[in-house]
Amino acid sequence: MTPPGWHRDPQAPHLERWWDGRAWTEHRRTPSGLPAPPTPAAGASGRAGAVALISAGAVLVTAIAGGTTVLRTDELRAGTDATINTAPTGPPSPSLVVDRLNGISLPVPSGWTSASRLAQDDIVMTTHGTYECPAGTGRCRHGEVSSRTAGSADGGSARTAAERDVPDAAETAYGHGPGGRRPFGGIRSHQVVRAGRVAVAGSDGYLVRWRVRTAEGPGGYVQALAFPSHSGIPAPVVVRFVFDAGPDGPPLSDMDAITSGIRPVDGNPEG
Repeated sequence: MTPPGWHRDPQAPHLERWWDGRAWTEHRRTPSGLPAPPTPAAGASGRAGAVALISAGAVLVTAIAGGTTVLRTDELRAGTDATINTAPTGPPSPSLVVDRLNGISLPVPSGWTSASRLAQDDIVMTTHGTYECPAGTGRCRHGEVSSRTAGSADGGSARTAAERDVPDAAETAYGHGPGGRRPFGGIRSHQVVRAGRVAVAGSDGYLVRWRVRTAEGPGGYVQALAFPSHSGIPAPVVVRFVFDAGPDGPPLSDMDAITSGIRPVDGNPEG
């Protein structure tokens, strides 16, 4: 067994994380030994403790006092292997979720909630409540959004990272879940419904969206969005979306609204 000590964090390769000999703790640091990003609050677990929910009314205060940079991004339009055109975004979301490990904030649409209290690493927001999975293997959610730093196997470019992540996103969500469960009876087929470059937080990103059809239930949509990190890390940030299809699933417009509302949080109040 691996002895206790500082080791490369599997969820954030640019950091080291304390392994207590049995499991990862919430303690992280930079490889140089400098102070690590904020550790989870009491009651939170793992990386989820570094995700904070703030109201829209506190955004300006945060930008002034905490040095949050807020940049205008763009609304997605359909496109395939081409730059996706842009337009100004609409009114701000009533709340944001801040992923400090990856240096971004994301808007939380109506019907969604911050996942800061969940024990699942990488998950930043989910739809409210759960339901019985179509295959009767447990409880499922209609929507999840997660974020992580791409690993070396994901490739260095935003396009490569997105294209490599989306098959895993589909398999994890609608194929074989944790413990080998098949909550939707497995994947029957998939179709690429959108792929192309997109501006994310003032940077050139890339997204791939699949429509996944399953053996049981309505299936859903998965999207992998990758873009350069604003934290000075060479690896891209990957934001993964999982939306159930059908009348009970979240609208695809939420996927676009979250994508267009991503902002960098890099400590520069002047932007």
